[in-house]
Amino acid sequence: MPALDLPRSFQHLSFADGVRAATKRDPNKIALKHRKNTRTYAQFMERIDRVTSAIVGDLGYGPGDHGAIVSNNSIEYLEIVIGASQAGLALATVNPRLAAAEIVTICDDAEAKVVFVDAASAEAIKDSPFETVKRIMVIGPEFEDWIAQAAPLAKPPAVNEWDVFTIPYTSGTTGIPKGVLVPHRSRVLSLFAMATEYGCYSPEDRFLALAPLCHGAGMIFGLAPVFFGGFVEILDRFDPEVLLKTLKAENITGFFAVPTHFHGIFSLENSILEANRAPTLHTIISNAAPLAQASKEQIIDYFGSGMLHESYGSTEAGIVSNLRPPDQLRKQRCVGQPFPMTLVKIVDDKGNECAPGEVGELFSKSPYLFNGYWKRPEATEAAFRGDWVTVEDLSKRDEEGHIYIVDRKKDMIISGGINIYPREIEEVLFKHPAIADVAVTGVPDEKWGEQVKAFVVRQPGGELSERDVIDFCKDKIADFKIPKAVDFLDALPRNVGGKVLKRELRDD
Repeated sequence: MPALDLPRSFQHLSFADGVRAATKRDPNKIALKHRKNTRTYAQFMERIDRVTSAIVGDLGYGPGDHGAIVSNNSIEYLEIVIGASQAGLALATVNPRLAAAEIVTICDDAEAKVVFVDAASAEAIKDSPFETVKRIMVIGPEFEDWIAQAAPLAKPPAVNEWDVFTIPYTSGTTGIPKGVLVPHRSRVLSLFAMATEYGCYSPEDRFLALAPLCHGAGMIFGLAPVFFGGFVEILDRFDPEVLLKTLKAENITGFFAVPTHFHGIFSLENSILEANRAPTLHTIISNAAPLAQASKEQIIDYFGSGMLHESYGSTEAGIVSNLRPPDQLRKQRCVGQPFPMTLVKIVDDKGNECAPGEVGELFSKSPYLFNGYWKRPEATEAAFRGDWVTVEDLSKRDEEGHIYIVDRKKDMIISGGINIYPREIEEVLFKHPAIADVAVTGVPDEKWGEQVKAFVVRQPGGELSERDVIDFCKDKIADFKIPKAVDFLDALPRNVGGKVLKRELRDD
């Protein structure tokens, strides 16, 4: 981007500056808690600056360079992400549950020069050959020694707000992971919109972060509280009883969860539910997959009315819409109205805007959009129509302007709030010598929302069992992507163009 003649008062938006401002307000306030570990704002900011200093001074990386982080939830995770972004080093946020080969593929594609890993991930990838990685930094004693030796940060490097903050990866229809280039500006402005829309990010608020920080929503809902001077407690993983007890014991005022989490909560015994009501809670945010109407009614009945929000969005577009508490029971299977500073249009195949009730493709335009896909110019062009972005979701609008998602992308499976892309699994199964044809779809599941199911056509004369198919996937893809059920067919249903009719498979 060419140099701009910016006014002398202009200041680029960044997460680090938000935390720095919150630190100046109350440096001794506890900002984060994870297990028994805590950080005051002063400690948190000082460690962020040391990460920046170590990246710039020891590793020599800055704007335009890429790294990766493969780790479970921790305070260090946020310190590394913010510190790296302040240095201009954009990190690919990799799910630690992926197989080692999948982690390597993403790191190589991102051209990561350094990978930050927790101890478990370090063990998983210790023998993996990377193409561009020059340093693997293990979170623990090695990381602590590394930042302890870093010189105090005299002045943060110059990083533009339109530069890349992080690179979360998502798979497309080809099954090849795509890096989503998320700029600083996008996510910082999202925070201000979230504070306005959800009303749970004041300095007095106490937020619970229970989703994986490697996921886009998990990270932004975990970062928001400390950007505005509040408190956030980080959980290792979702445990429904631990969640409820923490809400009560820590006087939590808000939390983000996916539908699977609520299923777990309401599977608890009634005595546990009654003993752990949280009187301070006033905001619940759900995202990543549609909430069943029955689940909404359970949430409102147990936690109370006036606090549930259901948002819709994507990594590429950020949060696009939100169904606010007063409309939760009035608008069924609805994702609400556009988020602040967001324009939405729904168009038909000819590009004409749809009338209320007509189904079309949803496009959005806002300051929260991504920069494009890393090294995928054709995919980037396909996502943009001018300055409008689509992720190919079909939707409709009602007379009041509320939005309804008809189909979450063409074939994507959402299981437990995690996006799973069938083509990636199909590519693995096509390598089995006894499989002639295969299609993978999601099927309804009461607990997880959807589960992965494979439809397989055997090679003539071939013998293949459901267990053979499932076992073949092990160590090739993450556990949550492995089919939980397999049907054997004589042939897959296809249209005249040869495309598999997955809707027919799902409907059978």
